[in-house]
Amino acid sequence: QVQLQESGPGLVKPSQTLSLTCTVSGGSITTSYHYWSWIRQPPGKGLEWMGAIAYDGSTYYSPALKSHTSISRDTSKNQFSLQLSSVTPEDTAVYYCASKPGMGNEYEYWGQGTQVTVSS
Repeated sequence: QVQLQESGPGLVKPSQTLSLTCTVSGGSITTSYHYWSWIRQPPGKGLEWMGAIAYDGSTYYSPALKSHTSISRDTSKNQFSLQLSSVTPEDTAVYYCASKPGMGNEYEYWGQGTQVTVSS
């Protein structure tokens, strides 16, 4: 059973960089054709896909967030990370990491989510 766990600060000041890490257990982030995504849900709104890193290290970003989003991985730790720069209060959300066995498939595994609040 693959498990994903988000970690990172729960409070970030405006204009700073939000950094989150997803630790994967029970499976490898290099497993062929798997994609590892970051998804967020602002209060009162729907889920928003932010971007993904593929099994081969390729990255994909939402056009709306691409200019200040970066996703990377550490294969030695079986982790992938999100950095969102120049945050504003509108970036306040529950942030999830999730995985799917192929770009066109449904998400198979989700982390429990972590609340991040952007406030001074």
